Amino acid sequence: MAILRLIGRPRLSLFNRTYATISNPQTLVEKIVQKYAVDLPQGTKVHSGDYVMIRPEHVMTHDNTGPVISKFKSLECSKLDNPRQPIFTLDHDVQNKSETNVKKYQRIEAFAKEHAVDFYPAGRGIGHQIVVEEGYAFPGKMVVASDSHSNHYGGVGCLGTAIVRTDAAGIWATGKFWWQIPRVVSVSLDGQLPSGVTGKDVIVALAGLFNQDQVLNAAIEFTGSGVEHLSIDERLTIANMTTEWGAVAGVFPVDGKLIDWYRGLIRKAELRGFTSPSSATTGAVGHPRLNDTRLSASLQEQLAADPGAHYAARLSLDLSTLVPHVSGPNSVKIATALPKLLDPPIKINKAYLVSCTNSRASDIASAAAVLRGKKVAPGVEFYIAAASSRVQEDAEAAGDWQALVEAGAKTLPAGCGPCIGLGVGLLEKGEVGISATNRNYKGRMGSPEAVAYLASPAVVAASAVNGYISGPDSLDLAALPQYETPKFSIVESPPQAAVSTSDPEPLLDGFPEYFEGPLVFAPQDNLTTDGMYPGKYTYQDDITPERQAEVVMENYDPSFASTVRSLRGSAPTPILLSGYNFGTGSSREQAATAIKHAGIPLVICGSFGDIFKRNSINNGLICVEAPSLVEDLTARFALDGQRGKGGLNGELTVIPEDWRIRVDTRRGGVTVTMGEEGEKFYPSGRVGRSVQELWVNGGLEGFIKASL
Repeated sequence: MAILRLIGRPRLSLFNRTYATISNPQTLVEKIVQKYAVDLPQGTKVHSGDYVMIRPEHVMTHDNTGPVISKFKSLECSKLDNPRQPIFTLDHDVQNKSETNVKKYQRIEAFAKEHAVDFYPAGRGIGHQIVVEEGYAFPGKMVVASDSHSNHYGGVGCLGTAIVRTDAAGIWATGKFWWQIPRVVSVSLDGQLPSGVTGKDVIVALAGLFNQDQVLNAAIEFTGSGVEHLSIDERLTIANMTTEWGAVAGVFPVDGKLIDWYRGLIRKAELRGFTSPSSATTGAVGHPRLNDTRLSASLQEQLAADPGAHYAARLSLDLSTLVPHVSGPNSVKIATALPKLLDPPIKINKAYLVSCTNSRASDIASAAAVLRGKKVAPGVEFYIAAASSRVQEDAEAAGDWQALVEAGAKTLPAGCGPCIGLGVGLLEKGEVGISATNRNYKGRMGSPEAVAYLASPAVVAASAVNGYISGPDSLDLAALPQYETPKFSIVESPPQAAVSTSDPEPLLDGFPEYFEGPLVFAPQDNLTTDGMYPGKYTYQDDITPERQAEVVMENYDPSFASTVRSLRGSAPTPILLSGYNFGTGSSREQAATAIKHAGIPLVICGSFGDIFKRNSINNGLICVEAPSLVEDLTARFALDGQRGKGGLNGELTVIPEDWRIRVDTRRGGVTVTMGEEGEKFYPSGRVGRSVQELWVNGGLEGFIKASL
């Protein structure tokens, strides 16, 4: 299987680079991907920007398993490629006892039994917690899930990333999915946290300090002297919220502390005994994943980044200068040092200790230390839910769960609950909440007219006791570092040098060597999926491809569809260009299919929203990144040379007269013919075999059917 190289910010001249040699150093992320990439030419080393076919260790789905089953059946599949690969966990809507939801859960369980898939019922816990505590996520492995917080697994040295439902169905059917290896950013955590400062404060501060998309769609590798001082639970919290920071993965190194943690987990599993989640492992002697043999094998690998590996950027944070931080209101990009929020006090109505981010045993213990012997303030509701039933058992054995209950906390079943806006205890209009969860977007935890903050379990517990945002009594504000802001830095890396090659990318029968047509330029960054395909059409399941083409870009430029239609009268394949983070927003597939149905076969941008890119390629719409071309078009055709203001005359869609564009899929590169001015060449990526296969089969579904 060949690999596709599309140019992004880290690699502006990849279009002419050979497959890497043994001397070409790799990051830790690239090394883990190397293990799981299949069908590569012999000797190939993978790097950021490459499109590869991945066979992950596991794929987890939760309440969305139902739609994945429907998609799987629509592919005319009768059996799973590898029943040991999927994991089903019911965790999102566990408080919903309606007949509809009960039957939905029963159908998922029946499918799991039919195919001998590991199944964890409602009440067992949040999927991400189960994946870690049951050993599915493991050092040096790659595990994916149809949930955005799959980054969580990076806390234990496992590369975790999110996929969409169609990908999950594809993995069930074929065992694999395609992935573009993201640019990799190094984040050095230096020094040691002061007393009373936690891992939650680290990630809240990082998201607030580096809030200009520095890690957007990147994979993060955490390094630095401070890592060894972070507990594994703290690493899981940080990795979990790299999602909110904008990254697609966040991986910690494997070190002595992690190995010792796994040894403890293995001993605990031995004492507890193994309860099989499927018929495939019934009667197993010992835990099939949490055992010394597997841990020893993991240690033998010793995966680490090579000296000289290329990072798109290097960020650093001095942990010794950090104080407790609070995120919000209503945005993770706003992070404020706790002492600055104490005067005037911010009154709260609800507090939450729930979620996969911060509801493990150590988090519950931290909250219990604050609440023991005290009572939740009058007028405040404090909701708690353990990350899993095992966590709750441990917290009960330690007496911490009872301490919270005796203080007046309201218990919820192990699951997502309020974090995802489901069940009881949601924020109501005009209320203020503080939560140990991961997202405080407006409306996420209840009413869009409520206000939400995020903080560590100790700060949440103290706020519940005092009735306003505050730290625990044990927190000595005078002893905290007296910095206005923590010490941090960022160094952008230059693009990696290209290595010339004379070997063009082989083409599959039916895949075009060139895409050529008139240029259509939308000078806009962060063009959302709602701008491309309005939400009012999203759930009209009977809408035709022709109608999608009529409403494409309606919320961005109402005249876009007619403009493209007029171009197609003289040229069948106009090519769309736009700015950076094209396709940000919701996961609606129609944003991609509407563009394709409008007769546009290929989109060129500075960068793409990750889920939009997945949906596009899954549906046969080619995506190419060419930042230098975007910058030139912006300088020439955008008002004031800035994207976001329209064209020179304010038009939202620019059609340069007599300009044509030609994309070379075999060799890489884009040639722009500028009327009588001649031609100019821009670097871009070759279209590799993995994407070609999807395109010639009409998309992922066709590819899967052809593979069976």
